[in-house]
Amino acid sequence: MRKEEKQEIVQALAEQIKSYGNFYITDTAELSVEKVNSIRRKCFEQGIEIKAVKNTLIKKALIEAGVEEEDIFGTLKGASTMMFSEVANAPAKLIKELRKTGEKPLLKAAFIEATAFVGDNQLTALVNLKSKNELIADVIAALQSPAKNVISALQSGGNTVAGLVKALEERG
Repeated sequence: MRKEEKQEIVQALAEQIKSYGNFYITDTAELSVEKVNSIRRKCFEQGIEIKAVKNTLIKKALIEAGVEEEDIFGTLKGASTMMFSEVANAPAKLIKELRKTGEKPLLKAAFIEATAFVGDNQLTALVNLKSKNELIADVIAALQSPAKNVISALQSGGNTVAGLVKALEERG
């Protein structure tokens, strides 16, 4: 591969890292072609982009994208495959699902919202990680809950919000 081709790969990978904001690095070495194709199909079905890339190019792309995590650099040994997804925990869920039928892929590292997760022992934490949209939904639900409880209590007692407002206006 020529130097220009390598530079193009690094630039494209750096752009992906920046645009997604999160990525996973996995070990898929020694898997059969059939198993790798199955993983690629499942990634496609779940909106996860997967790329097998040389470790030196991954490191250069990470530096280019401003992700200078020595812990992640230390995992760049052997065969590496990168996964990108809009949903931060989707690759972790897929890896966990795939592990039900075999030992690989192994999680080498993940980078989610500017936080590095290193090692396969982080997989459960990543699976349980909530996305930004899930957290926003939780906050909205928590804020709505007290209002819903008041309305429910008023309605179950035969009163309505309009009746409560009218009663308050008469007092006031």
